[in-house]
Amino acid sequence: MDSLAALGNGFSLAVTPVNLLFGLIGAVLGTAIGVLPGLGPAATISLLLPLSYALGNPVTSIIMLAGIYYGAMYGGSTTSILLNIPGEAASVVTCIDGYQMAKKGRAGAALGMAAIGSFIAGTAGVIGLTFVAPPLSAFALKFGPAEYFSLTILGLMLATYLSGQSVLKGIIMAVLGLLLATVGMDPVTGNLRYTFGLLILEDGFDFLTLGMGLFGIGEIFSTLEGKVRAQLVTRKISNLWPTLKDWAVSKWSILRGSGVGFLVGLLPGGGAVIASLLSYAIEKRASKEPEKFGQGALEGVAGPESANNSAASASFIPMLTLGIPGNPAIAMIFAALLIQGVTPGPLLIKDHPQLFWAVIASMYIGNFLLLILNLPLVGIWVQMLKVPYSILAPFIVLICSIGVYSMKNDVSDVLMMVIFGVVGYVLRKFRFELGPLLLAFVLGRILERSLRQALLISKGDLGIFIQKPISAFLLAAVALMILFSASWAIYRRFSSPPTRFGPQAH
Repeated sequence: MDSLAALGNGFSLAVTPVNLLFGLIGAVLGTAIGVLPGLGPAATISLLLPLSYALGNPVTSIIMLAGIYYGAMYGGSTTSILLNIPGEAASVVTCIDGYQMAKKGRAGAALGMAAIGSFIAGTAGVIGLTFVAPPLSAFALKFGPAEYFSLTILGLMLATYLSGQSVLKGIIMAVLGLLLATVGMDPVTGNLRYTFGLLILEDGFDFLTLGMGLFGIGEIFSTLEGKVRAQLVTRKISNLWPTLKDWAVSKWSILRGSGVGFLVGLLPGGGAVIASLLSYAIEKRASKEPEKFGQGALEGVAGPESANNSAASASFIPMLTLGIPGNPAIAMIFAALLIQGVTPGPLLIKDHPQLFWAVIASMYIGNFLLLILNLPLVGIWVQMLKVPYSILAPFIVLICSIGVYSMKNDVSDVLMMVIFGVVGYVLRKFRFELGPLLLAFVLGRILERSLRQALLISKGDLGIFIQKPISAFLLAAVALMILFSASWAIYRRFSSPPTRFGPQAH
């Protein structure tokens, strides 16, 4: 009941004209970003971090940034279904069956079920956020430095393990992120670390500069290099509202996708992409006719679209209650809170209850607005793809440059952003995931601070990390994960058939 009363107060703040306006701006902008391939919510939020600082009000700015994130989950399905182009990474799976449905003249049914499934799952995720976050935050108050160190280690392991196909590349990126986090002045001794005598490095790397470079400029370079040719499969879209038969086919897919997405969204490194892939695999396995998948199965649209929206809502839980961001977009919102002087973590609900509950209330409203706006505006979203990216890119670079410069009025920050943009482009060329790098950069400072505090408390005794029950449990989970990963790699190495060299027998 306390949560419901607090949520009611949050609604009273969320429905103020200013917050409603910026919530709508965030939702619409997020949908547009979801439609446009090659940008994504993380890059967009990084571009708007200076604006969030200029707004001054943390409630308004976080409502807008949250709207961008979950709005992008809605928008990605439109181009996936109509153009076979995933506007957002989480919508890659939707292309498989959504585009086949559109080719068969069922684009309306696919778009309608994607929007309704997204609304149901997104709302279910916010309901979970409403009732799971407060008790989890209360439990997190028991965390000391040792527990936070172990939790951060677990978060880094999950981020590298779930981020991509190569665990090794994920570990490399996480280590690079940790190294970048140590550059600059030591927070305890005041000594300079890894500055190489360069004045520009004495303050360390700024999160805004790093994020805009890797995800903004780097994404632009990659997109300009590729050639995306969109061909609309149909120009007449009708029957957007699902039939009773469509409901019968999709209802369990939506429910399963909502549950899977919520659970995956709680994990650092999981996020909407993993949730949609896992949901598709579950739906195919649960189907009595798995051969339909890939040929235009409605369950192949409803399940993944529900999963990615539920995961988007659930991913706010570890960030708000534990101070552990789970994916790059959430890490950007984490940074926006820090810019506003708000520290995410167990004390957030106690110290900033209006912010916490207003953001949750705005997510209920935002999901409803997206359901109303998403389908009627399909034609407008598709028309956006006709604008050449070579025209959009210079404007995005200009916005990035102004945003980075405005934070400190320092041209060297703009130069550093461009350097990180080139680094991000090169890493993409070699198929390295950038998510673990950014998450490790954020978590690295938490990791170092917790480690030092724990060792000061124990007078240098490393046993503190296994003497604390919660810390020991978290480290045991890390050890099991490493053991499982190593065992699986050995199994695959020795179970694969030997390679035959030389000429083959005919």
